[in-house]
Amino acid sequence: MFGLEKKDANLLIVVAILTMLAPFILNPFPADSALAQFNAGYPDLMQRFVIFGIFAIGFNILFGLTGYLSFGHAAFLGVGSYSAVWMFKLLSMNIIPAIILSVIISGLFAWLIGFISLRRTGIYFSILTLAFAQMSFALAYSVLTPITNGETGLQITLDDPRILGVSQTADGSIPVTNLFGLEMRAATDLVVGPWSFTFSAGYYVCAIIMLAAFYLSVRIFRSPFGMMLRAIKSNQTRMNYTGLNPKPYTLAAFVISGMYAGLAGGLLASMDPLAGAERMQWTASGEVVLMTILGGAGTLIGPVLGAGMIKYFENIFSKINEATLHSWFDFLPDPIENGVVWVLEHFVGAGWHLTLGVIFMLVVTFLPGGLVEGGQRIGRLFGRKKASDDQSAATKPAE
Repeated sequence: MFGLEKKDANLLIVVAILTMLAPFILNPFPADSALAQFNAGYPDLMQRFVIFGIFAIGFNILFGLTGYLSFGHAAFLGVGSYSAVWMFKLLSMNIIPAIILSVIISGLFAWLIGFISLRRTGIYFSILTLAFAQMSFALAYSVLTPITNGETGLQITLDDPRILGVSQTADGSIPVTNLFGLEMRAATDLVVGPWSFTFSAGYYVCAIIMLAAFYLSVRIFRSPFGMMLRAIKSNQTRMNYTGLNPKPYTLAAFVISGMYAGLAGGLLASMDPLAGAERMQWTASGEVVLMTILGGAGTLIGPVLGAGMIKYFENIFSKINEATLHSWFDFLPDPIENGVVWVLEHFVGAGWHLTLGVIFMLVVTFLPGGLVEGGQRIGRLFGRKKASDDQSAATKPAE
């Protein structure tokens, strides 16, 4: 099915179902309940789940298959965002040309950086990519200010000379991004009792593109090209002895990975037409590394899970403040309540990084294969229990 093996096709179907039903899955608690704080089914966050999922899927093609650890992938994310916004300013508010330009420009930029960086391996390669990303970040703030608009960031204005669209609407406002007339900010609310679900056009556009990107990554993983990348990760020296040159393969993986990052950057700008240099900072590059390792480097679904988990912590746990904690524990005596709140406030709100760091440490220590390995262990555990139950249920005929 879909040109995939049965196992991969089933995984793709599961991912598609979960993605399409995300507005329901991510809103498990009633809107007026205290636990509604943990609902994540609003459009902006769901869009970030799938967009950064694309970013992590692309990074996994490089790191998970070849073992080359890049600390500069945020440069391609930023370049993709800038390219998309410039397309909105000069051509049209349709997101398709913007996304295409983002992928092309990021791919060319990745080819240039990869051509130089891949002359080294290991930590030297990682440092080179980090250096290029930081140079890009610095240039966006200084020399390239006419293109990037410096600290303010690049955004659409009422004076943009748009060729295939109007610079301003009839009421004098800035046009919004669209897909052949379908506005990305368009949304429909469904209220079912105390629950409220939002279906966003922008989210579903990003989700469909993410599914296509995931399908392409599965094909790459199962292709002869993917096997060559695994061989490079396993023993590049032995490949050299066989007469095979690994450089074209690693460069191709680097460019493909950069194009995925550019696609993610273009989608970020398509949902919110603003591009800033902070998307090229080294922390953004480190974030995608965390996403991939946390979910499971070298696995198909792992990077998507890692991206979702980190973005959930960043957007949900960071909003839990001291007042929220007091409202949760107000049934306790005051001294105990204050003590519990004092402890927990270090792990939520501004301290959400501490919670994420603890989880990351535990995953790396006990689940080197990431969240995917954890799921596999749980599956094997239940599988063994079922097998033992079946064995005990079997009866032996009387003699």
